[in-house]
Amino acid sequence: MKKNRQNPLRKRYLRELRGDFGKYLVIFILLVFTIGLISGFLVADGSMIIAYNESFEKYRIEDGNFQTDDEISRSNRRKIEKSGVILYDNFYIEKKLKDGNTLRIFKNREEINLLCLMEGRFPEKRGDLVIDRMYADNNGIHVGDELQFGKSIFVVTGLVAFPDYSALFQNNSDAMFDAVKFGIGAVGREDFDSFASDELTWCYSWKYADSPGSKEEEKKVADRLMEDVADIIYLEDFIPRYMNQAIQFTGEDMGGDRAMMLMLLYIIIVIVAFVFMITVRDTIAREASVIGTLRASGFTKGELVRHYMTLPVLVTLAAAIVGNVLGYTALKEVCAGLYYASYSLPTYVTVWNGEAFVLTTVVPVLIMLAVTFLTLQRRLRLSPLQFLRKELSRRSRDRALFLPSRLPFLLRFRLRIFFQNMGNYAVLLIGILFANLLLLFGLALPAVLDRYQESMKDNMLCDYQYYLKIPAYRMDRDYEFDKILSFSFLRTATMTSNKDAEPFASYTLRIPEGEALRVEDINVYGIKKNSRYIHIPIRRGEIWVSSAYADKCRISEGDTIRLREPYEDRTYEFHVDGIYDYMGGLCMFMRMEDLCERFGLFEDYRSGYFSDSRITDVSRDLIASVIDYDALIKISRQLDVSMGGMMVVVDGFSVVLFMILIYLLSRIVIEKNAHAISMTKILGYTDGEIAGLYIWTTSVVTVLLLLVTIPAVNAIMELIFRNYLAARMTGWITYDIPRSVFYKMFLIGAVTYAAVAAFEIRKIRAIPMTDALKDVM
Repeated sequence: MKKNRQNPLRKRYLRELRGDFGKYLVIFILLVFTIGLISGFLVADGSMIIAYNESFEKYRIEDGNFQTDDEISRSNRRKIEKSGVILYDNFYIEKKLKDGNTLRIFKNREEINLLCLMEGRFPEKRGDLVIDRMYADNNGIHVGDELQFGKSIFVVTGLVAFPDYSALFQNNSDAMFDAVKFGIGAVGREDFDSFASDELTWCYSWKYADSPGSKEEEKKVADRLMEDVADIIYLEDFIPRYMNQAIQFTGEDMGGDRAMMLMLLYIIIVIVAFVFMITVRDTIAREASVIGTLRASGFTKGELVRHYMTLPVLVTLAAAIVGNVLGYTALKEVCAGLYYASYSLPTYVTVWNGEAFVLTTVVPVLIMLAVTFLTLQRRLRLSPLQFLRKELSRRSRDRALFLPSRLPFLLRFRLRIFFQNMGNYAVLLIGILFANLLLLFGLALPAVLDRYQESMKDNMLCDYQYYLKIPAYRMDRDYEFDKILSFSFLRTATMTSNKDAEPFASYTLRIPEGEALRVEDINVYGIKKNSRYIHIPIRRGEIWVSSAYADKCRISEGDTIRLREPYEDRTYEFHVDGIYDYMGGLCMFMRMEDLCERFGLFEDYRSGYFSDSRITDVSRDLIASVIDYDALIKISRQLDVSMGGMMVVVDGFSVVLFMILIYLLSRIVIEKNAHAISMTKILGYTDGEIAGLYIWTTSVVTVLLLLVTIPAVNAIMELIFRNYLAARMTGWITYDIPRSVFYKMFLIGAVTYAAVAAFEIRKIRAIPMTDALKDVM
């Protein structure tokens, strides 16, 4: 070809685009939606991670906090600060609202854990109150509303983010934060000083004078500080920043979401690459005579490769541009909204994410270029004569698959359609598998959470589980005079006359690093012989574990498990003698006498009471917490609130993906057989009868693939659920999906396919009978 000769192939671009407009349109939509969603997510995620990381310095987030049973004296404060820290008062009071929710109220911060104002203004006079923005959203509270607790009425003047409560954990040991029933607020100095001192929780935050250089060093420094503080004052709680779930959980979760979304992106890109490959092969098959004529006329293979690459590449580039525009605008806001629905994050500024551009735009375009180029190179190796004869397969044309003549004609016809399109159906299998996986992910989580809440009603240890303010580490048998007096006083003060009450002892141990996917606390219960509430035939020396603990950590009867002290270098080994059916927490059970002996506690030590009725004759000041049904379902309630919006997005995306794949592949099947369909029309078959041949085959394959992939995606989802959630969440929710979810999946798939099939019937009607005559040689 001479370079100055006008290339007639350029005139074919618009014609080819019009001819395959529907096909390119759905590919364009799929790429736009995928690139836009992932790009928006990565931009929002990256921007928020930057804002989260900067908040440590910007809002002077504490290095840790501890609680005491009383205000620290000036002399003890000076002693503690000699350990290389600066202490700050961070006292708070908890109040019950009319709806039963708990609001933790601080004094407006001025030195540490500074607040980020999201809307409104800070407290300026008495009666002003700012509250956490996410708690306000979940409870329909707005600036200007009034909140009442007790006789006090406060006006909400602002919505804020507390940097030390980016995840609203009421207690650091909670399995999940709760932004529905638990909120944070702050009032002015005068209002806070008016609260009774005996209602305050004496919490102190600290900042290191010299910040540790690494996490390992931070842990060592925190351990030494805890020992120093414990020697000076009575510690009720001690939480260094690296162990504070309210601070750390958000950052860890955002980092994990990024990996999951990138995996989603590349799975979809691989599927689309397969679709492009099949589309290119179909285009070459349809245009074989044209390609043979062009090759015979002197056009080189390189020119044809460039020509047939142009439209797929332009579609991909256009989709990448539009997807990025949407990703940085509308979809970024959607993804940011999902984070704001889960976490109490400060305001963020959108930051250009070069990595997101490469991952969502450059890499997909390169993949499409490579797939399209390699497919064209391979298919265009044939000679011009082979193209003119439409001999596009290296195998001999007379080697057709033998089908018994006993089979009915229509069945043999449909089987040949199936065998001719095995490659298309293989891609359809992958697409349906992935679409169903996404659909199950969206449908399964709400169903699992609902099933968990229902099961917890019948699986509680008791209606009310009271924990007393008697920490085990203060009740060891080193018979110091102050410990004996303290224990005797507390034992007498916490006696109850409630006939339902049954005392229990408890001790907290921790799973060592490397023993499980996540390091978390295990509650060890010491129970009475023939307990009314824990129905275990447990004997002296035996250890039973809860079914939640066994299920999460894959523990069986007869196994040996290792646990350690949370704040000491001491490890214990336990032989599992049985598994108790209890899904409410990760815990162990032993006889009360064994617990006290094993951990060196007073013989009649107790931590709390099991009871089916409220205990009213023990002072609230001596009750650390009450575990009831509402507290046990906290994890499912919060997951439902946090991920409900994401599940809708995932469900919608899976349906769109399924519909696009079915449309593309069934269209390719019809176009591949356009000549045969045209010939069939000449022979007198109606459009309905022809649809019964071609649409019926794809319909049967689709239905079978739907049925086959549902058990497969259920097994995959259970594996993901077990490994992903086990590493991310404290506590455990069993993967238990009702059958109705699978029926719903099949119904959604069938209805979606029916809608696509209606379009394909129109495509069959549009094929003219003249197509069969055009190819007569």
